[in-house]
Amino acid sequence: MIFNKDTAEKTAELLLQINAIKLNPKNPFTWASGWHSPIYCDNRLILSFPAIRNFVREEFAKHIEKQFGKPDVIAGVATGAIGIGMLVAEYMGLPFVYVRPEPKKHGRQNQVEGFLQKGQNVVVVEDLISTGNSSLLAVEALKEAGAHVKGMVAIFTYGFDVAVDNFKNANVELNTLADYEHLLQLAVAKNYITEKELATLQEWRKSPSTWNV
Repeated sequence: MIFNKDTAEKTAELLLQINAIKLNPKNPFTWASGWHSPIYCDNRLILSFPAIRNFVREEFAKHIEKQFGKPDVIAGVATGAIGIGMLVAEYMGLPFVYVRPEPKKHGRQNQVEGFLQKGQNVVVVEDLISTGNSSLLAVEALKEAGAHVKGMVAIFTYGFDVAVDNFKNANVELNTLADYEHLLQLAVAKNYITEKELATLQEWRKSPSTWNV
């Protein structure tokens, strides 16, 4: 679920401008999962553009407080959301922790890095939602550490049905700055893609694991 239409359109346009999102139906990308895809998203590029990272930081802060109230802690999901999560925490004047994909194999063997007390209210920041599996593992790690997870915010989601189901089943509220639907609407309106390419991108979203195989 997006925070609102205006934010979704503005965020999508900025991501396209800096090539954080690339649309290339004619020459699809191959994801690490092996899926073939006409879209590739790398939101870490945002950190290299001060005006855009400030926009993302401030939109997150505004919508987090409006949606969840001011939490005790902001948590970033490693590694993609550490940078933007820390910027959001700094802007809101809040402590920051980050969550590893799995506990360290040495030392204190932490999965949650930083100071977190049992019972603290946490909002999780993520950069990108595909299936939601890795994001929800981070939520689980925070809960196991005693945190009360109020919800998750992300920069962009592909809006896969499996992700919607995963968040619903985990009872975790997800809100995003932008999503696939608004991205495609804006990409057509701004001539990033043609109507024919739009049809290809819409078809891919229906069954990404089997598309173009």
